[in-house]
Amino acid sequence: MNDRERNRLLLVLFVGVLMGALDIAIVGPALPGIQRSFGVGNDAISWVFTIYVLFNLISTPLMAKLSDRFGRRAIYTLDVALFGAGSLIVAASPGFAALLLGRAVQAVGAGGIFPVASAVIGDTFPEEKRGRALGIIGAVFGLAFLAGPVLGGVFLQFNWHWLFLVNLPIAAGLIVASQRLVPSARAASTAPFDWSGVVVLSTLLAGLALGLSRIDASALGASLTSVSVGPLLLLALALAPVFWWLERRAPDAVLRPSLLASSQVRLVGLVAIGAGLSEAAMVFLPSLAVSALGVSAATASFMLLPLVVALAFGSPTAGRLLETVGSKAVVLGGLVLAAAGLFTLGRHAASMGGFITGSILVGLGLSALLGAPLRYILLREAGEADRGASQGLLTMFTSVGQLVGGALVGAVAASAAAGFPGALVVLAVVMAVLVAPSLGFKGRGRERAERAESAETAV
Repeated sequence: MNDRERNRLLLVLFVGVLMGALDIAIVGPALPGIQRSFGVGNDAISWVFTIYVLFNLISTPLMAKLSDRFGRRAIYTLDVALFGAGSLIVAASPGFAALLLGRAVQAVGAGGIFPVASAVIGDTFPEEKRGRALGIIGAVFGLAFLAGPVLGGVFLQFNWHWLFLVNLPIAAGLIVASQRLVPSARAASTAPFDWSGVVVLSTLLAGLALGLSRIDASALGASLTSVSVGPLLLLALALAPVFWWLERRAPDAVLRPSLLASSQVRLVGLVAIGAGLSEAAMVFLPSLAVSALGVSAATASFMLLPLVVALAFGSPTAGRLLETVGSKAVVLGGLVLAAAGLFTLGRHAASMGGFITGSILVGLGLSALLGAPLRYILLREAGEADRGASQGLLTMFTSVGQLVGGALVGAVAASAAAGFPGALVVLAVVMAVLVAPSLGFKGRGRERAERAESAETAV
């Protein structure tokens, strides 16, 4: 595949990820209209988000593994088609239950789009060009959160249904383009598919996601022991060793234990959880702006712009830096920037300068931790047969961090002594502590030596 073909392929992957990311960013403005249309209360409308998070988390490892087994083209096309079908169900839903079904179908499709796109980059781009390509894909999320509210406002001038109907022509175009550009190679495996592992992992993740999402941070102890939270978290905990036992015996495991045998992969998982913790805290920034700066709720939503712009700028920059300074330096820089930004927000948010400076630092730090570097490391460490699964594993670690982060930040913020600024300082300490183990990542010299050795072996 030449550079021109790779650029066209990258455009297809970029648009697919953007479609999924935009749906997350623009669905918020649609909620009041949906609530009025179906006459549901605040508790019910929250399920528009909850069911999406739940099925997205369950879908990610499954779709990533399926792409390893049945080929990237087939699964990427399936994911886009499912996302389009879910969008149509939501827009045409006669009742609220049908709308939730559509959101679940959307989430199943979206769960595979990003990790499969990253695996395609690993398959088709030489290592020296992967960082740039992954950085471009990672920038999608910053762009989506910049453009999402604007596009949401435009389409809401007509009807909330158009926020979902607009996905249909995009999905159709992507399906046609994917058939022409996405590679169709598939693994030559005759081993039975690991359905038992899929069922146990899905149940484990569902229990974890639902349990963590139901925690009342203002009464953490009582919430953890409540009937609606405790049994779900205990279920997830009990199924973890069962899943590991199954995977060690499965001929073609959905998540090979050998993946986690690599110290580099374990380090990636640790950093990804930390990045998810910090990302979850950013949801609370508008509330911090209201309490610390005294701005209105409407103005507070715009206070996220410095962070989002830094994220959109930092992701492709971090990708380009991978070739010049190496993944270890980029990850360490991201951790330091994120820690500095969280500390600045926690201690100096009462000044506009402190708030903006902290937001920019966090955005730049997270762009290095949520974008190209960790995916780049996994593409290098995972064998060709596990590229998709490794990308799904990274998304899963990040999602777990996000779920835990929401509960952790809420619990610390609920403390009268600490409040939300105290929660940010705690997270700053967590990110600073992660610097020490991250020194174990391979340096640039070792990366280049391994690449040269791999090239000689291939010849």
